Amino acid sequence: MTATKGLLALLRLPYWLMTGGLAVLTAFAILKGDFSNVPTMLGNIPLGVVALLTFFSMAFIASAGFAINDYFDRESDAVIKPKRPIPSGALSSKQAAAVSGMLFALGLVLSFFINWLSFAIIAIDSLLLLVYSYLVKRKSGFAANLLMGILTGTAFIYGQATVTGTVTFISLSLYPIAFGTIGGNILRDIFSLEGDAKVGYPTLPQKIGSVSAAKVGALFFLLTGLLAPLPALPIFPNHFTVYYLPLILLWSALLIYSSIRIITAGSTVQNVRKYERIVTMSMMLLPLSLIVEAVLGWLL
Repeated sequence: MTATKGLLALLRLPYWLMTGGLAVLTAFAILKGDFSNVPTMLGNIPLGVVALLTFFSMAFIASAGFAINDYFDRESDAVIKPKRPIPSGALSSKQAAAVSGMLFALGLVLSFFINWLSFAIIAIDSLLLLVYSYLVKRKSGFAANLLMGILTGTAFIYGQATVTGTVTFISLSLYPIAFGTIGGNILRDIFSLEGDAKVGYPTLPQKIGSVSAAKVGALFFLLTGLLAPLPALPIFPNHFTVYYLPLILLWSALLIYSSIRIITAGSTVQNVRKYERIVTMSMMLLPLSLIVEAVLGWLL
């Protein structure tokens, strides 16, 4: 692996869509075509500029988290993931740490240019990512799963904070979708059970067994499926429109079905992998739901 490929692998670029991408889509879904300038620390600037600041600030923080995680995991990765940038020799541990520090700094600076609330959210995310990599992951796999879910959910509240300077029910109602991240991480710990045991990671499957862990993961999928339509309920203020519902209800149905099958059809590795893939592939319905809400909510 060359240094360039190692750097790209370190950054985990596809996750930019799950962090910065979700934040931007949440912002547009909330605004529904209000393309007026947004008040920021730089004054009133075009929404497009705010969207770029939002995307890259959160994306940089996500990559910084991956880089510092690789730094702290360099010894265990040498055993179970030798193709990662540091154990493969593509990057040194010092280079990975330097990249992480630079990205943390860039993300914080970009968020500061938006508003104080955005900066506070990114600063807390940065601190939690450091705590996760340095401490939590080694002490409790389940706590690490919960923490990653918490961090994933901040993309929604960050999206609203960047364009409105506030956090209200509408972004908080999207937060439970992050439960799906918790469930997915628990199930993937089942797949890596042997490797995690070699390096001493105390994951949930090692603590309670793969069958019980699969049921716990399925429960988080079930909660996600039940709560994903929440933002469109008219009993709450500033709710999404009905345009959000068709695709999100389809996703909810797939989540609920997969959860039930994992629990009732036998929690074998093959069965768990099958339904985890269904959930992973169907996740595209979430950003599509936000896009439909943003576009149709504006046009109609």
